[in-house]
Amino acid sequence: MIQERLFPATGMPDRNWWQALWPDPDGVIKALGIKPGMTVVDLGCGYGYFTAAMARQVGAGHVIGFDLDPKMLDQAQLACEGMTNCEWLLGDAMELSRLAGAPADYVLIANTFHGAPNKTALAREVAAALKPNGRLAIVNWYPLPREETTVLDQPRGPSTPMRMELCSKVVYGRVTTGLNEVAYCCYKGFPTQRAT
Repeated sequence: MIQERLFPATGMPDRNWWQALWPDPDGVIKALGIKPGMTVVDLGCGYGYFTAAMARQVGAGHVIGFDLDPKMLDQAQLACEGMTNCEWLLGDAMELSRLAGAPADYVLIANTFHGAPNKTALAREVAAALKPNGRLAIVNWYPLPREETTVLDQPRGPSTPMRMELCSKVVYGRVTTGLNEVAYCCYKGFPTQRAT
């Protein structure tokens, strides 16, 4: 059953919420360093909000929208309708390297990493799915009390204890798999969240 495999506290908010939090998804994708021609994975792509921005940015590159929930993949496909550089994979994030087929230049995990039961294992799996010198970006919530992170006048995001620690260019974790080393941490990035 899909519900049993979802990360804790990662219920999908509605689209208005995403638009309020991230009014310029294309700007976010550019700020994260995703470039034309790359092969990128939107891991836990949900509605495809960032997937569509990634597809616009990579141009002739390749985008893989990856999610555990087939209903979310259907929504992401609608968000990317008419874009020919997208592929869709249904599966468990812990099987990314096997399911993706070929290594990627970049993997984005937006608003879900905080709920991963084993963050190091997930980072290892992502490292195994990346080309040498590939990059992982994690967009996550500031470590503020949930009551202080409001979107559309309501407290949003994961519970306070689930939020990643704030660090200033200090590594939160580091894993090595084969030729890839992936560092993940929180650093100043966007209004109510942090990017890595």
